[in-house]
Amino acid sequence: MTTSLLQLSDLHIREPGRLAYGRINTAPYLVQAVASILRLPQQPDAVVITGDLTDFGRAAEYGHLRELLAPLAMPVYLMPGNHDERAQLRQSFPGHTYLGSGEFVQYSVAIGALQLIALDTVVPGASEGSLCEARLAWLARELETHRGRPMVIAMHHPPFKTLIGHMDDIGLLSGAAELEALVSRYPNVERIICGHLHRAIQVRFGGTIAATVPSPAHQVCLDLAPDAASAWVLEPPGFGLHVLPEGGRLVSHTVASGQYEGPFPFHEGSALID
Repeated sequence: MTTSLLQLSDLHIREPGRLAYGRINTAPYLVQAVASILRLPQQPDAVVITGDLTDFGRAAEYGHLRELLAPLAMPVYLMPGNHDERAQLRQSFPGHTYLGSGEFVQYSVAIGALQLIALDTVVPGASEGSLCEARLAWLARELETHRGRPMVIAMHHPPFKTLIGHMDDIGLLSGAAELEALVSRYPNVERIICGHLHRAIQVRFGGTIAATVPSPAHQVCLDLAPDAASAWVLEPPGFGLHVLPEGGRLVSHTVASGQYEGPFPFHEGSALID
């Protein structure tokens, strides 16, 4: 049986009618992404959203987000990013009991043949992320518990340098080396999936692949100069789809959000079209 996990990230939803950064209404972009998900020929078993669900973590923003996600019939797993508020997230989504009640929003859930482990990297009041001893110890217990199953670790801040300087300045500033050493002991960790970067980026990390996905709205500018300005651009939006075939290896696709012309056949009957 094939298991599929769809990844959204960095939604930055505001109150209805309010603009993120004073310029962009992110809500229609999420509507477009949800419609794109519902058009997929094979529906995912679950959706995970790897942080920055809202722009300021306000109750009205989470209420708007709840309405925008309502058309999705499959389970949707939420994670906080540096733009979110843990307490308000739990209060606004009381039915999402996996969010727990402790200091961190961390959980481990089975999705078909996959084990999804959500790891909290948030530092309250700060843009950068961190993995402290307590969070890493929790992860170590989960990795050991599920060492016989394919695992995906989800986190907001990527544990690697992206070479986009202003984003690396607010990346995972502590705990990355410890995470890599821990993950390297578990070859059944198929992926580390992250947000925060608003781009598709992949790095070899701890014997597996760590990767970020595009935002369904705005993207971070691709400028690798160390002193590049902090800026965003309306490049094509997208999301990730991670698929585990029975007895196989996890395959990750970056999917364009939106509706485009096609599909068109490559062949007319048995002949190539000239």
